[in-house]
Amino acid sequence: MHTITLRPWQRAAFDLFRAGDAPDFLAVATPGAGKTTFALACARWQLAAWARDGSARRLVVVAPTSHLKMQWALAAHRLGLQLDPEWAPGYGLARDVHGLVTTYQQVATGEAASKLQGLALDGMVILDEVHHAGHERAWGDSIGTAFAHAGRRLSLSGTPFRSDAARIPFVRYDATAEEGGSVDQAHADFTYGYADALRDGGVVRPVYFPRVDGQMEWSTPSGDVLRASFADELARDQVSARLRTALSLDGDWITTVLGQAHDRLRSIRSEQPDAGGLVIAIDQDHAQGIARMLRNRFNTPAEVVVSDDPSASRKIAEFAGNDRPWLVSVRMVSEGVDIPRLRVGVYATTTSTELFFRQAVGRFVRFQAGRASQKAYVYVPDDPRLRHHAFQIAEARRHVLRPPSQRDDEASAELDRLVHEADQAAEQLSLFSVVSSTATGVKLHAITESGVEHFDLQPFDMEPDPPTPDFDDDPALALDLADVPTEAGLRPWGTLSVAEQKDELRVRNQDVAKRLVDITGWTHPRVQAEMNRLAGVTKVSTATVEQLQRRLRYSESWLRRLRRERA
Repeated sequence: MHTITLRPWQRAAFDLFRAGDAPDFLAVATPGAGKTTFALACARWQLAAWARDGSARRLVVVAPTSHLKMQWALAAHRLGLQLDPEWAPGYGLARDVHGLVTTYQQVATGEAASKLQGLALDGMVILDEVHHAGHERAWGDSIGTAFAHAGRRLSLSGTPFRSDAARIPFVRYDATAEEGGSVDQAHADFTYGYADALRDGGVVRPVYFPRVDGQMEWSTPSGDVLRASFADELARDQVSARLRTALSLDGDWITTVLGQAHDRLRSIRSEQPDAGGLVIAIDQDHAQGIARMLRNRFNTPAEVVVSDDPSASRKIAEFAGNDRPWLVSVRMVSEGVDIPRLRVGVYATTTSTELFFRQAVGRFVRFQAGRASQKAYVYVPDDPRLRHHAFQIAEARRHVLRPPSQRDDEASAELDRLVHEADQAAEQLSLFSVVSSTATGVKLHAITESGVEHFDLQPFDMEPDPPTPDFDDDPALALDLADVPTEAGLRPWGTLSVAEQKDELRVRNQDVAKRLVDITGWTHPRVQAEMNRLAGVTKVSTATVEQLQRRLRYSESWLRRLRRERA
């Protein structure tokens, strides 16, 4: 038996899930609210309930990115569930795990969907950030095929669903009357917004948005030179050019804003020495330039993570656990990435869709228990599109099925069209050049449980943080969860997860295999096959911890014997 204390929203959502008998449940909760813990509590309860009836069933978690697979496996371990984050369609599943973690992209490749259909049969599926299943038709089709026969499907989302005509698998849609007809809107079984979390206290941080205006000057493809601030109205094809000018390394705007953000981070680090900052850049060259600027002009270390770097996930994990001040990213640090020490951000990218903006801001709302101050600050250009998104952070959205030209929010639709059309024009970099950019006034607002509040630049630091309730003192939030055996039975898991133990054992097995190759002169496949034979292991990929330990012992014994014979 394992007892955990849930947050009020988690307990309320868990009780709804437990009481329901429908196969599908959709929970929409703000980033930082604790969707992972809620989902794993539901999974453990459901697997235990099936086990009591004599039915051992699997748990499959589908995550948005590969980086999050190990994050899910470690979170599951803390709740007494063991998941394999290294599963591939060509592998089976070891007997000492409860299930696996995969990604939407992996499900849509090759034979994965058909393999998962068997593994998830009558089992439990968690679809993390389920709106990803609507990004590509192939992804949605594969998810629908792979998990059509699962016993329970728990879908999660922390960002607004896309407003388009792509139906998301396993999400229920209700017809909703609107002017000019009706539309189908996604039905959430439980919704917990950012304002709700602020009102509860102890769940998310209050986020402040310093919005920086400026005077930008650039040349157009026709050779004209334009000058504008973010308050000026522009033709569609110049909206993105203005933003690119502000963010360009050739102007002074970005330098000034980075300086303000760095000063803010230094102030916070005087009280929280491990506080970190994140800059979200346009592309790899832009990210490298910003990192050089932080290092050279502001004399502060800055790490860079980009998608082309094979070590990007490792760098993110290291940054999450160390005390270095700045991380510069293009798209790697967005949805689901958990770096609670982030307190200052600079939104320095031309990607201005609401979905990406919310995902980026979500990296700064992670609450840290025991901190006297929790405020986070995200510096943004005072671009009307970004301003609109910042004002809408507290609003929960639902997926609306309709043609892309008809949107649930006409103002948002206009802004999105501006993004698409202006970005296309601004991509003609050979015909676009920055003349100058200068940061001017700063305005500041924060999202509170009451809505959007505006602050003066100096006194806003005096605003008190929301109170932090002690959830541990509320017995109604305590939840007893029964142990769930694997096919290999129940065992004490220890401090390391099964996945971590296997990683360590496979490295040690591989090291012994290399030494055996050197002594015997055999090929690697022949040595590996003999190591399997000695230990009675069919495949290393599906071996249990106990089998890998036995394989290591027998192989080390073989190695010692060969060395004695050679001596």
